Amino acid sequence: MQAAIDIGFAGYEAVIVEREPSIGGRMAQFDKTFPTLDCAACILTPKMVTASRDKNITIYTYSEVEEVTGYVGNYVAKIRRRARSVDSEKCTGCGTCWQKCPKRVPSEFDQQLGTRKAIYIPFPQAVPRVPVIDRDNCIYFQRGKCRICEKMCEAKAIDFTQEDEIIEEKFGAIIVATGFTLFDASVYGEYGAGKYKDVITGLQFERMVNSSGPTGGKIERPSDGREVKTVVFVACVGSRDRAKGVAYCSRLCCMYTAKHGLLFKEHVPDGQAYVFYMDIRAAGKNYEEFVRRAQEKYGVQYLRGRVSRIFEHDGQLVVRGADTLSGLQVEVKADLVVLATALIARDDAVDVARMLGIPYDENRLFTEGHPKLAPVETVTSGVYLTGACQAPKDIPDTVATASAASVKAVGLFSHDVLTADPVVTYIDPSLCSGCLDCQESCPFGAIEVVEWRDPATRNTREVAHVLESLCHGCGNCTVVCRAGAPNLAGFDHEEILAEVMAI
Repeated sequence: MQAAIDIGFAGYEAVIVEREPSIGGRMAQFDKTFPTLDCAACILTPKMVTASRDKNITIYTYSEVEEVTGYVGNYVAKIRRRARSVDSEKCTGCGTCWQKCPKRVPSEFDQQLGTRKAIYIPFPQAVPRVPVIDRDNCIYFQRGKCRICEKMCEAKAIDFTQEDEIIEEKFGAIIVATGFTLFDASVYGEYGAGKYKDVITGLQFERMVNSSGPTGGKIERPSDGREVKTVVFVACVGSRDRAKGVAYCSRLCCMYTAKHGLLFKEHVPDGQAYVFYMDIRAAGKNYEEFVRRAQEKYGVQYLRGRVSRIFEHDGQLVVRGADTLSGLQVEVKADLVVLATALIARDDAVDVARMLGIPYDENRLFTEGHPKLAPVETVTSGVYLTGACQAPKDIPDTVATASAASVKAVGLFSHDVLTADPVVTYIDPSLCSGCLDCQESCPFGAIEVVEWRDPATRNTREVAHVLESLCHGCGNCTVVCRAGAPNLAGFDHEEILAEVMAI
């Protein structure tokens, strides 16, 4: 969103493709932001409105990119706009339809702690303020009855016959901002995630303390609705764990756990918060001071050690772990346990990477062109990275990379002619048999099939041809071809032999 705003401000057109019914991403689910404790919605909502009103920005929500072809300056994307079953042009966002809908289902936005209707907007500040009908749970789509929303809609915006729409758009550059998802805490069976209702994730706690969340800002036990007096936060669940989770540090867990402990003490001044941690990694402006504030001013008690087991006893959760600083075993009776889960790549990250020609690592996180000199660029010209799809990032870093990616895109657009790398592959059509093994080996889709007429026999046949604008000079095709038809410019047999003979 920030990248689109920057590009629109520069006078170029931008398109936002969002798979959810509203823009806003993960930040829309947050209550406060560290280290300033600003209201997340107060920061985010103006940005959402700015993006929606910018004449240079087109927003496709409830949509996904299905295919990308082409090359830098000439990308073609096929975008599937899923059927909302609501006419966006007619809908006024009055809210009557979702108020009258009789069907309630668990809310994805509230992390299953609350419910939503079968026709809904994910949160009150949603942009666009146009509801979506969940066809998997709608009574009409499942049983052929109801249609209350259609009867109550004065604008006649409900359209049960609406179908998915495929839109084709042309782009000069692509900025990838697919974000992250959370590690599945149920992998740690000893922590009771998914088994005990009062063991929740950090994002669920975030929704709980939010005044517009499922509990109206009250910190309650999901099991019985009783007010929480003692809470235990467990850091590094899935992070820095090669055996069950991911090897890297998720960077944010220390900070948002400190924020959660502080917010708990503000909501329940006579309550007690404990944090089990491995190490405190608060690397950022005013981050260390924020953690100390939670410890010293609010009395959040930090215990350095891992939790070995969480179980229920007499209506409470018992957290058993170790305090490595004192060398003692610790047991804490808690009303609520909050797991600070790792930030990981989305499930479809590999599919996106293959579609766009982006390398990715063993954690399915996208790889930048160079870790220091090209931190937001990729090996595919015109494709840029921003946010947590590349690595876990906090809000300031995400905004910074978004603006950096937008500057790269605008800089690309400012040139009438692009300078290409001369080291690309060329194929000798007289040697090519048309087997197309080279096409299968090319990770960038730079090889196409063309008709070639043999000047000797005057016969026409299909041969491989390299699109120089897409070729990165990796040399894969030169290796797989049995006939030796492809050659890398500057590195063919004669040139290499000449270099050797010159020594």
